[in-house]
Amino acid sequence: MRVLITGAGGMIGARLARRIACDGAVVDRAVTSLVLADLAAPDSPDAAFPVQTMAADLGTGAGRASCLAEAPDLVFNLAAVVSGAAEADFDLGYRVNLEATAAFLNDIRALDRVPRVVSTSSVAAFGGDLPDVVPDAHCLTPQNSYGAQKAMGELLLADHTRRGHMDGRCVRLPTISVRPGRPNAAASSFISGIIREPLAGEDAPLPVDPGLTVWIASPDCAVETLLHTASLPKGALGPGAVVSGRGLSVTVAEMLDALERAAGAEARARVICAPDPVVAAIVGGWPKAFACTLATALGFPVDDGIDAIIEAHMRDIGH
Repeated sequence: MRVLITGAGGMIGARLARRIACDGAVVDRAVTSLVLADLAAPDSPDAAFPVQTMAADLGTGAGRASCLAEAPDLVFNLAAVVSGAAEADFDLGYRVNLEATAAFLNDIRALDRVPRVVSTSSVAAFGGDLPDVVPDAHCLTPQNSYGAQKAMGELLLADHTRRGHMDGRCVRLPTISVRPGRPNAAASSFISGIIREPLAGEDAPLPVDPGLTVWIASPDCAVETLLHTASLPKGALGPGAVVSGRGLSVTVAEMLDALERAAGAEARARVICAPDPVVAAIVGGWPKAFACTLATALGFPVDDGIDAIIEAHMRDIGH
C-alpha cells in the first residue's frame, strides 16, 4: 500500500502520518511507502518503511506531479487554506481550496490506477436557516467563501468517483479542539485557544458570546475518523461520496466549565471577553449539531465528552 498525505505539515496531517508510521498498515494492508507533502517539507516520522517528505504546491503542475510520482494507492488530501484566511483573501481561498483541488483530482484521474482518495470538508459547507440538528440530507447553503469552496470540492470528488476515476470518500470534520501549538488563521481558532492558552498560563481572547454552541471533535478522533473513512467498502457513503463525521455539540460556556473542572478558576479567568463581529458572524452561522445517521450506522468514532477532550490534551502536553 503506497500512501500519500497532502497538507502533511498541518496538525491533523502530521498526527495522521505518525499514526500510520506507528501502525505500519492502513485499510488492513501493510504500508510499503509514505509520501508526506506540504508547502514546506514536513517532518518525517520514524517508520519501518520508506517515508519521503517534500515541499510541493498543489497549485502547480510540478508540485502535483511530485506528489503523484509513485502512483499512490491511497491519498489523504488535507491541503487547504483555513476558514478565516479564505474569507479574508477571496482569491487565495479559491486558488487553493477549489482550483488546486480540481487540478489535483484531474491529475489523479490520469494515473494508471484507481486510487482510494479521502478528502476533508467542513461544517462550513452548511449555513443559513439551519435546524437545531442538521440531518444527513440537508442541502448545502454555505454563507462564507471557505464553506462554498468546500461544498464545491465535495461535488468534484463525487463526480470523479461516479465516473470511476477514483474511489473517493469525503468526510465533513467537526471543528477540531483542542489543537496543540499556536493559533492559526481559522475563524474557529478560538475554540482551541480558550482551552490551550489558559492551560499554558496565557490569556485567551473570546471573540463570541459564551452561549454560542459549536460542533467539535478532538484531534485523535479526527485521525480515527480519517482512517475509518479510508477503511469503508467502496460505495458505502452513497452517490454523494460524503459523510458528516461525528462530534460533540457544546456551548462555549460548557467548555469553560470543563476547563475550570480540569485546571481551576484561575485558568478560566484567563479567558478574556474580546468581541469580534467578523469571527462571530462566520462561526455563528455554522451548524450546532448533526444527526450523523450514516456515520453512526457505519461505526464512526466519537469523543466521550468535553472533559475527556481536555484531559487528552493535558496528557499530550504533559500537564
